[in-house]
Amino acid sequence: MDTPNVVLFAVLSACGIVLVAWFCLIIYRGTLETREGDQIFLDKAEEGLAQEQREIVARIERINPVIRNVMIVWIVLAVASAGLWIWQGLKSF
Repeated sequence: MDTPNVVLFAVLSACGIVLVAWFCLIIYRGTLETREGDQIFLDKAEEGLAQEQREIVARIERINPVIRNVMIVWIVLAVASAGLWIWQGLKSF
């Protein structure tokens, strides 16, 4: 295997790994969102439930930027692999 093929394979492998990580983060956020109540009417006796909902919302808010950043990394890797593939194709003419 020559060097451009190895580089293309490495970039495609990294792209696949990042894509799998992105899917896992999306699934994790989905499981958090199923436990979140969008409207809860609580009195003072149910403060523990309110605290649990605040923690779930905080987790969702923390994971959203991570999901966005992983998606951006995946897009950059996908564009880089497409560019390498096209460049390699043009070199073979």
